[in-house]
Amino acid sequence: MRFLDEITLDDGRVRLEPLGHEHAEDLACAAASLKPLWYTFVPAADAVPAEIDSRIALRDSGMMNPFAVRRLSTGEVVGMTTYCNIDQPNRRVEIGYTWIGASAQGSEVNPAMKRLLLAHAFDECDAIAVSLLTHFHNRHSRAAIERLGAKLDGILRNHRIMPDGSLRDTAAYSILPNEWPAVRNGLDARLA
Repeated sequence: MRFLDEITLDDGRVRLEPLGHEHAEDLACAAASLKPLWYTFVPAADAVPAEIDSRIALRDSGMMNPFAVRRLSTGEVVGMTTYCNIDQPNRRVEIGYTWIGASAQGSEVNPAMKRLLLAHAFDECDAIAVSLLTHFHNRHSRAAIERLGAKLDGILRNHRIMPDGSLRDTAAYSILPNEWPAVRNGLDARLA
């Protein structure tokens, strides 16, 4: 399989569905539940349709495979995630551009979502590396990535220009195939 293949992933807790405009209303509610933070991006509720358009355009150009995240216990779509920075010839991919609404934070949603994406990348797409990047100052995201068992590859200084013009230092993490069994066991234990 390829990272760009249109797929639905489901573990009984969350379903990752190909992102579409049918998800906009739930996503707008989820986005409105979040307090804006200077070091991360979540679209404003009224900007959700444009964000969906942007992610679909990136999918169509071969750069991203975007998903809506549905929490099955409530049936609500509570966020977005993607395979991005896809390098199919080298079997490398990043999991990123992820956000979930306040009602799903600290729940089973994030570990279940990561478990599905990582399993698909390693077990179905034969990935040689899965990356996870975040703003250096996003301590919450960095802690969540480290809880997965991802290893810090380094800090990419002045990696991106933020919408406000500030420069972002990016903490770059990855998981390799030989690390996947331990990461999988850790996620399975968290979800048990």
